Amino acid sequence: MEVSRSGYYKWKTSIPSKQELRKRELMGRITYHYHDNKRRYGAPKITIKLHDEGYKVTERTVGLYMQELGLRSCVSRKFKVQTTDSNHNLRIAPNLLNQQFKVKKPNRVWVADITYIPCREGRLYLASVLDLCTRKIVGWRLQDHMTTDLVLGALQDAYVAEKPKQGLMHHSDRGSQYASEDYQEQLKTYEMEISMSRKGNCYDNACIESFHSILKKELIYCNPRFRTKEQAYDEIYSYIEFFYNRKRIHGALGYLSPVRFAAQFNKRKAA
Repeated sequence: MEVSRSGYYKWKTSIPSKQELRKRELMGRITYHYHDNKRRYGAPKITIKLHDEGYKVTERTVGLYMQELGLRSCVSRKFKVQTTDSNHNLRIAPNLLNQQFKVKKPNRVWVADITYIPCREGRLYLASVLDLCTRKIVGWRLQDHMTTDLVLGALQDAYVAEKPKQGLMHHSDRGSQYASEDYQEQLKTYEMEISMSRKGNCYDNACIESFHSILKKELIYCNPRFRTKEQAYDEIYSYIEFFYNRKRIHGALGYLSPVRFAAQFNKRKAA
């Protein structure tokens, strides 16, 4: 092996330095958080998790250790299917939200959108409703079509789960599903204000589109395509309800998960 006898015994009997022991310990924790979060966290989020555990380490050091360990977070691919049909004569609401994405309390502003989910058994569409304050997904539905009942189901689930007071602002794009009479009537029944994005401006609904992008990056593009619709539902359910809402830390929430961030408001009410 081209190693001298003296060099071998020196290596065998040497005592690791404190720096080497700390590096080994950090690498162990980095590997744990990487796999515990399904390979979805890169150096920034793993650094935050290490800080929570009391380690003093920079993001650059974590990145270098991840390179050394061969750990790399999921990277998204460009893949887009048009899900917005704004070529209709239905009534369009004004853009009341106007890109004011910072909301101080939960259940004051909800944003909604639809995205395509690839599946070998057939196309699927995910309709989601997100609370702008907590970034929690408060309602969602997954079906093999994107008609009005898809978005209505997600809205109804959100309303039953959160029970918001009247006056909540509901923002969406100009898609025919959201502009339909049935959907608009349901919003009025729930006493919600109706807001819609400007024509051709994806930035007006950036937060919910960002969620769908994250879901595809962290769940879909890093794994083989779903074989069946049942598998797609099970994995999306697990991602949204157990990982994204309850576990995934969010920079805009002070690196808390949506559920933990929302819990702060419940504590204030109790106090």
